Amino acid sequence: MVRFGKNGECQERRELLQSLKEMSLEPNGKHHHINNDNEAFQHVQEELDGKDAINETDLIFLKGLMDSPVLHNLAKLQDRLEEKPPVLSPPETLNSLDIQKDIYIRCSRSWNRDARELADIVNKPQFRALLDSHDQIADLTKNPKPNRKSDPPKLFPNGMTNDAIRMVGVRKKNGEPLGLTVQVDDKDNLVIARIMEGGMIEKQGLLHVGDVILEVNGNSVKTPEDLQVEVAKSRDSVTLKVGNSQVNEITHSSIVANVVNGVTKKLTVSCFQTHKPLYKSSTIQCYMRALFEYSPEEDSLLPCKEIGLAFDRGDILQIVDQRDPNWWQAKKVGGDNRTGLIPSMELEERRKAYVPPENDFVHKISICGARISRKKKKIIYQSKSNCDFDKAELLLYEEVTKMPPFKRKTLVLIGTQGVGRRTLKNRLINSDPEKFAGVIPYTTRPQRVLEENGQTYWFTDREQMEEDIKNNRFLEYGEYNGHLYGTHLDSIREIIKQGKMCILDCSPMSLKILHNSSEFLPYVIFIAAPGMEQLKSLYDISKSNQNLRYSSRNLTEEDLKRTLEDSASMQRTYDKYIDQVITNNDFDVTFRQIVEALDALTTEHQWVPVNWIY
Repeated sequence: MVRFGKNGECQERRELLQSLKEMSLEPNGKHHHINNDNEAFQHVQEELDGKDAINETDLIFLKGLMDSPVLHNLAKLQDRLEEKPPVLSPPETLNSLDIQKDIYIRCSRSWNRDARELADIVNKPQFRALLDSHDQIADLTKNPKPNRKSDPPKLFPNGMTNDAIRMVGVRKKNGEPLGLTVQVDDKDNLVIARIMEGGMIEKQGLLHVGDVILEVNGNSVKTPEDLQVEVAKSRDSVTLKVGNSQVNEITHSSIVANVVNGVTKKLTVSCFQTHKPLYKSSTIQCYMRALFEYSPEEDSLLPCKEIGLAFDRGDILQIVDQRDPNWWQAKKVGGDNRTGLIPSMELEERRKAYVPPENDFVHKISICGARISRKKKKIIYQSKSNCDFDKAELLLYEEVTKMPPFKRKTLVLIGTQGVGRRTLKNRLINSDPEKFAGVIPYTTRPQRVLEENGQTYWFTDREQMEEDIKNNRFLEYGEYNGHLYGTHLDSIREIIKQGKMCILDCSPMSLKILHNSSEFLPYVIFIAAPGMEQLKSLYDISKSNQNLRYSSRNLTEEDLKRTLEDSASMQRTYDKYIDQVITNNDFDVTFRQIVEALDALTTEHQWVPVNWIY
C-alpha cells in the first residue's frame, strides 16, 4: 500500500481540514455554530488530526467529496431547514393531470410542429408522475389530515408477487396489429388469451399466453378498449408492464359456447403466449381445402375482426395451430403468409346446426309449458336416395397433401344434359386411343341382331346384374324400359391396367365413390352450361353428332332455362368433388382446355386428399 511521507501527508491533511472549516462559514465569512447533525464533519476532523498515516486512495476520495459544491449545498440546506421550516405557497390547482390530458389532446391534433413536440413531452411517464406527485402534495397541503391512516397501496394486484412483474418492450408497425387477443377474466385481469403464429409478438417471444397486461407506456389498462387506445398512440414501440397470473385454464371455447347458447357474460375480447399456456395440446400442422367461403367481417363470434383470415371455396389453408377447439390459426397457401383465425370444423358444424328455440318447429309446447318432442321418423339409407343424403352432408374442410406430378387414372366429365359431355368424351378418345379409353356399359337388354357382346354393351342376365349391384360392384346403374343399365367397376379397372386414362361421363352421384377411393384417383371437370345462344348451338352440334337422346324434339326457351338452372344447382351441390370448372362456350376451346389441364397434372405439384396417400 502506498502511503504519503510526512511532508506530503501533513500538506494533504491541512488542505482537507481547511475544506471542512470553510463549510462552517456563513456567506459573509463569519463562523457559525455547527449543530449536532453536523457531527460527522467534526468526527472527520478529529480522525484526520489523530492519524499519522493516511491511505492515499481514501484521502483523494475524501478530499474530492469535501470539495464538492453539492455536499456544501446539502449541508447548508440541512441547517436552513432545521432553523425554520419552509413555508409552502398555496397550490394553484389540484387537477394537474386533467390539465395535462387536455393539453395533450389539443396539441397532438395540431399541425404545428412545436405543439406536437409539447404533446410528446407532457405525455411522457416521468412528466405525468411528477404532476401526480404535485396533486397529492397539494391535496395534503390544502386538506391536512394529521391522523390519516390508510392501507399501503397494492403494488402487485390480485395476489401477484414482485418476481411475477416485468417490463416488456414490443416493436410495432403502423397499421399492423400486434398479433394477440386479450380477454378480461373473473378477477378483472386483462389476460393474453392467444398469440398469433408468425406475428410480431410470437417472433419476439417476450409475451406468453396467460400474461396479465397491467400498464401500457406507463398508463394503467383495465379493458381491451383501454389497451387499443394506448397501443394506437404508440408509433414504433410499446412498453408493457405484465405479470403472470395464477388463473384457471380458459379458452375461447367457453366464449363461443355461451354465445351459441344465448348466454351473455362479462367477457370482452380485443386484438392485441406465458410459460403456462391456457390450453395444453400439441401443435399439429396440416393442410385443408376449404369447402365454403368465410368472411371475418360477417362473423359475430370471431374474437377480433382484424386478425380473421378470409378465404374462398377451394383455397388451400395451412393450419398452424389447432389447440383452441373453436378457432384455428391458419395461413393461406400462395397468399401473403399472414396468420389469421378461422373457425374450426367443430365450431362451424355447431354454428350451422344450431337452431334457436324460438325457431324450433320440431317440438310442441304443452299447456303447462313443457316441451313435447315428437317421435322422429326413422330413415333407412337407400342407394337410390344417395343424392338426397349427399345434399344434406356437411363438409367444411378436407385434409389434403401436396404430391409431386403424377398421372391421374380417371377423367370424369360431369354436367347437365345438353352441355356436350359426350361429344367432348368421344373427341378425347378419338384424338389419342392409346392414351384415353371409355368404358362399355352393362345391360340386361336382350342382344339385338348384328350386335356383338363387348362392343356397344356387355350383355348379362338380370339376376347376375342385381347380385353385382347388391355387392357394390357397379359405379352407377339405372333402369330404362324395364332393363337395367350400369357401369361396372371391373370395366374401369381393366382400362387402368392397360395403362390408359379411363374417361367417364357418369352421374355426379358417383363422384363420392370415386373421390373416396385411392384406386381410381379421379380428376373431375365440371362442364358448365354457357349462355342461351351458345347453348342452342351446342344442341345443334349434338343433333348432328346424334349424341342427344331427345334431339328429335324441338327445345323451348323453358328447356334452356331449366338446363341453366340445373347446371348451377349441380355445381353448387358437388363443388367439393370438382377439380376444375370449364364453361363450354366453344367445343374447340373447351377441348384444348381439357388437354392442357391433363398435361399440367404431369408437370405440376398437386393437392390431393390424404386418404389417397395414407
